Amino acid sequence: MKLTDTKLRTLSEPGKHADGLGLYLEITKAGGRYWRMKYRFAGKEKRLAFGVYPDISLKMARESAGKARKLLQDNQDPGEARKEQKARVVHENRNTLEAVARDWLEHQSTRWEPVTMGRIRASLESDVFPTLGSRPMASLKAREVMEAVKAVEARGASDQAGRVLQRVKAIYRWAVTHQRIDTNPMLDLVPSEILKPRTVQHRAALAEKELPEFMRKLAAYDGAPSIVLGLRMLMLTACRPGEVRGARWAEFDRKAALWTIPAERMKMREEHRVPLSKQALEVLARIEAISGVRELVFPSPYYPSKPLSENTFNSALARMGYKSIATAHGFRALFSTVANEHGWNPDVIERQLAHREQNEIRAAYHRTTYMADRTKLMQWWADYLHGKLSASP
Repeated sequence: MKLTDTKLRTLSEPGKHADGLGLYLEITKAGGRYWRMKYRFAGKEKRLAFGVYPDISLKMARESAGKARKLLQDNQDPGEARKEQKARVVHENRNTLEAVARDWLEHQSTRWEPVTMGRIRASLESDVFPTLGSRPMASLKAREVMEAVKAVEARGASDQAGRVLQRVKAIYRWAVTHQRIDTNPMLDLVPSEILKPRTVQHRAALAEKELPEFMRKLAAYDGAPSIVLGLRMLMLTACRPGEVRGARWAEFDRKAALWTIPAERMKMREEHRVPLSKQALEVLARIEAISGVRELVFPSPYYPSKPLSENTFNSALARMGYKSIATAHGFRALFSTVANEHGWNPDVIERQLAHREQNEIRAAYHRTTYMADRTKLMQWWADYLHGKLSASP
């Protein structure tokens, strides 16, 4: 006979009181009242516990028993399913977005410079962790991440918003790879479909027609030798300012006229080999008298154990009269423009600029084939700049 709420309130006899279809209330000698369900799976008799009466009512116990019978009909063991669910909850609660993000940061630590690591960590701590960090990654919806990113954009930091979105997506990819979550719900988040279009601010670059006057001003500039010669090396190699500022003597093979910048100092984290013109080798010979006994080629004139600061080159350009007219990074655009206009192979130019080739076959071809062409290009470029210095005012 099935149990009723009235009967349950008066039951006191120890034992098992059946409700039907395996569900029963067990009353212990000590007076405890526990909902149980007896079932068979794979030929074995098993038990499920649904909680304590009256905290778990008759209706709630029957609903739980009904769900268990549905699993049995689907050839699933409800006891094992419950264990898996509990394990999943524990796993998800351990794998919050912040916990996994910090493991991701640790995993990437050998790939990034400390300043880069600090910048990325700070952006997550400021824009992601306060609202989403404590949530299990598996439970977060794409909509919630989108709202967090748009909140960054709303305060006028559109570039930062794009970077935050990229970082969250990278964390999710890493989490799937390392089995911290089963699926990636952020795959369909596309920056261009979330964030408003923004005007790209190109770095100011010197025009070709201004080169003669600039070269003369640079030759006459009375700044610290490491700054002046660093600017010359920047122009002669078309490298990024940070690559020049952080140059180490150990990276140069002057006999082979080659500068090998290690992957950890490159934006794309790939080793970059730079052929050195005769003029670039002359720069090294001149700076050697100043820094040859040190690790850094172009050290700070104030703190010789440290590289030139990030704004040093641009500050020097400003003092030379080129504020808002030219930037250190803009010399790469000047090199690209002039070399392209003079008919050099665009692939050779792009490889010299260390721009990543997305096509893997072409990328391999670039690495193995273009060094001879790049050597000719960089000597031509150095001669071209020297010619501008010699040009009549």
